[in-house]
Amino acid sequence: MKSILQKIKPSRDEEKQFVAATASFLKTLNAALTTCRAKAILGGSGAKGTWLSGNYDVDIFVAFDYVKYADQSAELSGFLEKGLKKAFPKANISRLHGSRDYFQLRYKGLMFEAVPILKISKVEQARNITDISPLHSAWVNKHAAKVKDDIRLLKQFCKANDLYGAESYIGGFSGYVLEIITAHYGSFEKVLKAAQKWKEKDVVDPSKFYPSGEMALFHINTSKLQSPLVVVDPVDKSRNAAAALSMEKFLLLKQIAKKYLQKPAERFFVKEKITVDSLRQKYKGKGTLVFVTVAPAEGKEDAVGAKLLKVFEFMKGKLQGFVLLQDGWVWDKGQEALFYFVAKKKELPAEEVRLGPPLKLKEFVADFKKKNKNTFEEKGRVMAKVKVENPQLKDFVNVLLKEEYVKERVNKVKKLEIA
Repeated sequence: MKSILQKIKPSRDEEKQFVAATASFLKTLNAALTTCRAKAILGGSGAKGTWLSGNYDVDIFVAFDYVKYADQSAELSGFLEKGLKKAFPKANISRLHGSRDYFQLRYKGLMFEAVPILKISKVEQARNITDISPLHSAWVNKHAAKVKDDIRLLKQFCKANDLYGAESYIGGFSGYVLEIITAHYGSFEKVLKAAQKWKEKDVVDPSKFYPSGEMALFHINTSKLQSPLVVVDPVDKSRNAAAALSMEKFLLLKQIAKKYLQKPAERFFVKEKITVDSLRQKYKGKGTLVFVTVAPAEGKEDAVGAKLLKVFEFMKGKLQGFVLLQDGWVWDKGQEALFYFVAKKKELPAEEVRLGPPLKLKEFVADFKKKNKNTFEEKGRVMAKVKVENPQLKDFVNVLLKEEYVKERVNKVKKLEIA
């Protein structure tokens, strides 16, 4: 564990850079906010002391006075934008859409994300989910003070195994959920042991808001209970903090945790770098490889990722006739995405049999025969032999990538390789 922590825990130099850049950013921004009764504060894993080495994104929450701005919740983004432009007149400030619009800008080598919130003292005052964020930081700092290195281990474990991230295209564990469950169970390994016992719709309730799991399921909004695991937000009893978790990632954690506990090793904390070359090596001789490199559409990460996921699933569905042995996709924010498929077949038969309606449905049979020329009857149904369009895998994929469904969801198809 010590050797892993040495790699994932920020070094002294990283800490110094983070502290200096963040202090300077906050001082500069707060000087520009003096007239609007708002204060910028550090948030996210930086405020909780649970960030990982190499993470250069900093969350800043700009808390607006509740009494003055409670009825202007929808206008906070505009107020913040003016403050940012005043504080950093030469910076390239990006406005991103969210439940409230927020902003990104690079400053002293770090990427800062500024989010407008209302300053609240209790959950009931919140007008937006982001208003609660400082309360999350306070809870983690109070209840997870002794397990912050364990939180780092769990975060890295999840990152390395594609389990980290509550974005819709990932469906994994958010950083906050990992912080909650580590504080609740007491250590990294205890979380993995607990995960082995988790059953669908189990409830983790650190603040003991409810006398039983069933009671929690009764009170939390049904729309937030679609996840296989329910983690009651320890500062908001009405919220399932793990609402974004998919069944796929829930089962994957259980599976990988079991393997780790049977034989712990550093490889569980190292993310495999997937490239065209590594995939060629891995699947050499196992089938025909299809690589598609695309430039993603522009927009918020979650929305862009969701579009890429839809394109991948669309292609996967269409390619089933070639018998897929393996498939997947990789994408890092700000970079091109890679879709890959390993197909057993390189071409389809020139003709295929199309199944028609039962012979007793005479109107439908007549309509089927009008639409299909080469028909025949077999086992009480009408059928037809039809020509297969683009039976060659390469031609099929080329046509597939020109479909509107694909073009509407990616900026550009950059490269297609068949090997």
